[in-house]
Amino acid sequence: MTHKAMKVLAVFAAASAVAAGSAVTANSAPQHGGHGGGREIRNVIYLLGDGMGRTHVTAGRERYYGAQGKLNMERLPYTGAVATYAVEKGSDRPALVTDSASAATAWASGVKTYNAAIGVDSYEKKRATLMEQAKAAGFATGNVSTAEITDATPAAQFSHALLRGCQGPTYSDAACLPKNADGSYEKAPADKTLITPIAEQIARNGTADVVLGGGLARFEPDDQQALQKQGYQVLGSFGDPKLPAQTADSQKVATKADLDKARGKKVVGLFNRGNLTVEQAKASLPAGAPQKQEPTLAEMAKKSIDLLDGRSKKGFFLQVEGAQIDKRSHANDAAQTLAEVKAFDDAVKAATDFAKRDGHTLVVVTADHECAGFNIIEKGTYTNAESVAPPANTDAGNPANNSLPSRATSGAKDPARSSGIVNGAGAGDARNFGPATFRTPDDPKNVKDGSPEASLWLTYLSGNHTGADVPIFAYGPGADRFAASQLNTDLYGKMYGSLFGRSPRG
Repeated sequence: MTHKAMKVLAVFAAASAVAAGSAVTANSAPQHGGHGGGREIRNVIYLLGDGMGRTHVTAGRERYYGAQGKLNMERLPYTGAVATYAVEKGSDRPALVTDSASAATAWASGVKTYNAAIGVDSYEKKRATLMEQAKAAGFATGNVSTAEITDATPAAQFSHALLRGCQGPTYSDAACLPKNADGSYEKAPADKTLITPIAEQIARNGTADVVLGGGLARFEPDDQQALQKQGYQVLGSFGDPKLPAQTADSQKVATKADLDKARGKKVVGLFNRGNLTVEQAKASLPAGAPQKQEPTLAEMAKKSIDLLDGRSKKGFFLQVEGAQIDKRSHANDAAQTLAEVKAFDDAVKAATDFAKRDGHTLVVVTADHECAGFNIIEKGTYTNAESVAPPANTDAGNPANNSLPSRATSGAKDPARSSGIVNGAGAGDARNFGPATFRTPDDPKNVKDGSPEASLWLTYLSGNHTGADVPIFAYGPGADRFAASQLNTDLYGKMYGSLFGRSPRG
């Protein structure tokens, strides 16, 4: 199927997407306790630290505020935990480690699905999203991310795809069609939306009134034209329609200055052709670097709230993703990971500051999954990956506890497997899996990052996701319902109830 042919296919509007799930016709907000008392819920702000596990939160706190300090998210009055597992394709059998696509589909549509699925269940059936339902019911809506806006987490609120890689700008079987067991591609589904590039869907379905993030390279000039016909103010430019392919020269990324001046009821701003620049890297660039013109996540969150607040008598639903926590955890880059936790927490403050003034806003802060087995280890120690041999499994005091095969302890560090502290002297060695060390506010003033004297020692278990539960924090009317151990699919029902005053099934 050619890209041109794909353009001919109609992308379903938000109303037809809602028809695939529970229709919403009225808003009778529930009266719930918690901060905000019994006041009605008009707005829901859902913030995601992608890949942010409990240790990410703890390490972020200790790094920036000290052992007795708190991140903004930790100051929220209600806390709980979220189980994140996915399911295998074509079944309900658990897949214990999720990716961002299946996790986002869980809270956006209330169903477990297979890894890589966007807005469909494990049997490839389209499922309505909370943002689609909110939009159809008359709420203002927004979707903000530091990743490409077509990436899995934002995509799951306003698109449907069999594979998360079907982002655009062009269609390909490899990106958009799952494979059969024999390696052949599945037959194209009857619902062509499911193999329409996500960028095309976003540009045509009008699900989000405010769209801020990265990923300009995923879009083309006709996408901009489609948005403008719907009344969107498009910041920057999606390219020259006379050119066969769009490049960095033909496209113009939006800037923070553009965002500051935006006043439209509907706004789209894409500030990088790919993912936005991580804050640590941006800070080290020269003053004239184009990445310096990108807004922070907190600035995008605050602006999106300003644009959405008061646009609808119903209220608004906004999703905000701090995507780079995950991406830098995949890279086992502790310094950039910590900085992105801080940047995300700054966005949490922007949301809660508004909620405190407003009194009718529920703020929910959580993650889609943990990434990379982030760990805080004892100062002066080293990881199993650096040791000559694994820890001994014998018990000298009680031999009954010994296990087989028996391992003798080495008690030694293997110099061939570690050259030192990763963000210190050994940082230049790609084979170095030594811990990263960071000073905290509790350390003496002369202690520096990367030194053995720094108190925060961090390491990673892997370069991929883990199946650990993730924390959740909540503030505002109805926040108490999130103070529980819950499935990620439960979040859909609780947010739906907050917006519509009833369960998704009536």
